[in-house]
Amino acid sequence: MKVLGIESSCDECAAAVVMDGREVLSNVVATQIPVHAVYNGVVPELASRMHTEWILDVVGKALTDAGLEPGDIDGVAAAAQPGLLGSLLVGLNFAKAFAWARDLPFIALDHMLAHLYASRLAVPGRTEEPAAYPFLGLLVSGGHSIICRADNFDDITVLGTTIDDALGEAFDKVAKHYGFGYPGGAVIDKLAKTGDSGAFRFPMPKLYKKNGVSTNDVSHRCDLSYSGLKTAVINQLEQFRVKPASGENEAADFAASFQKTAIEILLRSLFRAIEDTGLATVVAGGGAAANSLLRSRLAERKDIRCVFPPLEFCGDNGAMIAGLGYQYLSRGDRSPLTVTASARVKAFKRKYP
Repeated sequence: MKVLGIESSCDECAAAVVMDGREVLSNVVATQIPVHAVYNGVVPELASRMHTEWILDVVGKALTDAGLEPGDIDGVAAAAQPGLLGSLLVGLNFAKAFAWARDLPFIALDHMLAHLYASRLAVPGRTEEPAAYPFLGLLVSGGHSIICRADNFDDITVLGTTIDDALGEAFDKVAKHYGFGYPGGAVIDKLAKTGDSGAFRFPMPKLYKKNGVSTNDVSHRCDLSYSGLKTAVINQLEQFRVKPASGENEAADFAASFQKTAIEILLRSLFRAIEDTGLATVVAGGGAAANSLLRSRLAERKDIRCVFPPLEFCGDNGAMIAGLGYQYLSRGDRSPLTVTASARVKAFKRKYP
């Protein structure tokens, strides 16, 4: 089954064709980074407008690259949640129209589940077998930080999630404040390579207190928080300096120190989830899964298997949508053409306390 997948949840206008849920026949991503870079962040109205202008050409190129005509497609999948509502609606409605015009089966799906599926896609030179269920999922992006148990492609249990900012969001906000550039995650990751991660010692969040008193409540044991770290880096930098200023390398030093703490916050919760569940396989996904420090730190754990998607499938892309869409469609699932988009998924962000 050849499935056309369309992804437009944020600022990437993407389409792909995947055969039988694994073989990527084409993968086209039209990035809007130059459009939003001048604002150091995504402007929702601009994003949805660009999707409207680009979607037809992007889908057309995905078909051309796959050597296919519209009539060769067997099913259509599109991201319907979560994301920027205006952006989601562009890709979703285009996909519905494509499916309706050719009387094709259609499925609307959760693009965070697609990120979790991305590592199952087959690419030339990749010999690693997909992880067997169940495993732990680590979903990290600009809008979400989720630690979950995955029992199937559409069956996850959220064990931990952010109570405020997501990992990628914290990177973007720190990068914007200091004028490092956009997207913040990639810029800080590159800058940190030449910095001293021990130059600053930033605080780790504590989610086990109520009214200032430690409790035995472990309901937030695997949850995450980045607002405190973000505030420390932006507003209280000098309070956490432990080494003298290094002159020209100062920006790299606090970028490295910030990145180290941000990744440690994530890993602390992930390692707790491993301890609690006994699962020794971790499958990562999302744009922040491209972070080099995250990958190297997880590689140090020889007692667990860590599976990352190829870098091209970490960010938003149509191939992960098409691959996951095949799993639904081959099972006989269909979405009505009345389905609409949703900006949020309730379980993906937790209130505290």
